[in-house]
Amino acid sequence: MSQKTEKSLNLKSIIDKVDKVRGESDLSWSGTFSEYLNIVKTNPSVTRNAYQRLYDLIIGYGTSEYIDVKKHVIHYNFFDDEENGGKDAVFGLDIPLMKLVNVLKSAALGYGTEKRVILLHGPVGSAKSTICRRIKKGVEGYSKTDEGCLYTFDWIDPKGEHEDIFGEGVKVFPTPMNEEPLLLMPLDYRTALQDEINKGAKGNFRVKIQGDICPASRFIFSKLMEKYDRNLEKVLEHIKVKRLVLSEADRIGIGTFQPKDEKNQDSTELTGDINYRKIAQYGSDSDPRAFNFDGEFNVANRGIIEFVEVLKLDVAFLYDLLGASQEHVVKPKKFAQTHIDEVIIGHTNEPEYKRLQDNEFMEALRDRTVKIDIPYITKLKYETNIYKKDFNSRVLRGVSIAPHTIEVAAMFAVLTRLEKPKKANLTRVQKMKLYDGKSLPNYTEDNIKELRKETIREGLEGISPRYIQDKISNAIIQAQQVNKGSVNPFMVINELESGLKNHSLISNEDLKADYRELLGVVKQEYEEIIKGEVQRAISADQAALSRLCGNYIDNVKAYTQREKVRNQFTGQDENPDERLMRSIEEKIDIPESRKDDFRREIMNYIGALSLEGKNFDYKTNERLHKALELKLFEDQKDSIKLTSLVTSATDKDTQEKINIVKTRLIKDYGYDDVSATDVLHYVASIFARGDVKDQ
Repeated sequence: MSQKTEKSLNLKSIIDKVDKVRGESDLSWSGTFSEYLNIVKTNPSVTRNAYQRLYDLIIGYGTSEYIDVKKHVIHYNFFDDEENGGKDAVFGLDIPLMKLVNVLKSAALGYGTEKRVILLHGPVGSAKSTICRRIKKGVEGYSKTDEGCLYTFDWIDPKGEHEDIFGEGVKVFPTPMNEEPLLLMPLDYRTALQDEINKGAKGNFRVKIQGDICPASRFIFSKLMEKYDRNLEKVLEHIKVKRLVLSEADRIGIGTFQPKDEKNQDSTELTGDINYRKIAQYGSDSDPRAFNFDGEFNVANRGIIEFVEVLKLDVAFLYDLLGASQEHVVKPKKFAQTHIDEVIIGHTNEPEYKRLQDNEFMEALRDRTVKIDIPYITKLKYETNIYKKDFNSRVLRGVSIAPHTIEVAAMFAVLTRLEKPKKANLTRVQKMKLYDGKSLPNYTEDNIKELRKETIREGLEGISPRYIQDKISNAIIQAQQVNKGSVNPFMVINELESGLKNHSLISNEDLKADYRELLGVVKQEYEEIIKGEVQRAISADQAALSRLCGNYIDNVKAYTQREKVRNQFTGQDENPDERLMRSIEEKIDIPESRKDDFRREIMNYIGALSLEGKNFDYKTNERLHKALELKLFEDQKDSIKLTSLVTSATDKDTQEKINIVKTRLIKDYGYDDVSATDVLHYVASIFARGDVKDQ
């Protein structure tokens, strides 16, 4: 029995809406060779080679520029993957991606790198595969747009008059490698055709016909030329040009090769093999019509081929790879070298690359590769973005993650990747903060640049993002069972620490001990963060902080310049308020003997900002910010006894004040009721320990 609905589903409107959003052009176009020449004359860019198309694709998404520690950096929007909701977004690798795009630009201009294998090198989990996947998907989508359209051709025999050439019952013979239709033009005609097409062309691009058709198409072309007494026009009447849409799933223009067991793999997977069923039809295994041009090099023609763990390839495969990169040809079994037009990109990890360096037989491959290091991220904000992308509200479904949980996990990951600073007075945590854009006294951008230069393998070792993701997932499952669905940083820290015991990639006990020590450092950092938040929630007066800061700076300026301070109430000039300055400085353990140095550091920092045209903001100076908050908290904490949280007895007035603090944590810092309560209890226990110590 059918059930009537008030409004029927309109499938056509859905399809039209999606097509409009995708911006796809007419993908079903087909026409004669002459009609295609008119398209080329109007839009020569349809004949671009694979490198030119890929470079134009990336640039077409737009760029943004910024300065990172006095280095000019270009961010390519293409790698944000916005059309897929950031699924394959790449964070924090702008400089390596700049190097990659520069290689593609050089190849697009024909400067030599088009004859190289692009080799992405880095530790496991450093986004090498993500970069390749983003490029492949981008190339696929680009072929569906007006800007990225490209064409290929079919051989047609509509009346079945040439079965001796096409095969019995064959009226349409698609060219198996999806070549550019202009390659059908014999060498004698190409220069004249190029000149005619390029005459009066606008822009910098000029058509250049390079390469040749595949053996199967060459066979049909030659036979038809014989049949028509070398009348090229008659031969081209058997050509139907059509729009080409690249597709990884359909193995059109996008190939992926992954090494397997040597016993079950041979080079035909790259260059194709004989179709034994067609030998009976065509009479010989050397007839190109009886050959399957379906190796990864063949199917990737006009697009891109990705080599997964390329350096695990057997030597026999490397010969094919060398020819494909340097000469743009492959050698199918029993046939002449065949032209290909594709971007060759591979990736490998550290152990495999070391093996390449140590193997003298691999010298030819080393000479034909352009290595681009893809390190781990060493900036906290970008590492945090990776996990926020993976553990968002759509994925969590009712599970809440307390503030700083993701940040704490990212902090541990980044710290494991940083080399210990050579400066004795600088910790890895401070180094991480400097890299992340925070400021420290006596450290300028030149110092940060020097820190980066003195490293040897920073970012190439450490904990993989996959390990962090696994442990966050474990903590989420645990939270659903024991903590009302609320994940807090301590749960993640415990998972990270317990996982180190059986980590498959860390066998060095000293390294494990170092990582456990870093977890302790992360825990201390987290305690400082939440203490600060609770303190700010108690004081919660930014205006008061600004006033306190202004008062302190005025007094420090007068002190360092041996001047007086004008009292805004009395109008009298007075000596700098030593008691106020020391009450703030003591909060961050500045001893009496160091007070002059600290005050000069603050004034020098303000002066350096002024020279750069920047205004001083106490929030950018972590130590001063912390000191001001502690001072303001001390001035106001007597109005609320937070330590009463650790006891069972709490009077009504105190409880109301605690509820106000909890509300501020929820409203201003993103906590929910469970996590806000947890944080208040934990910070209260810290203050309680402090009270005991004071007594």
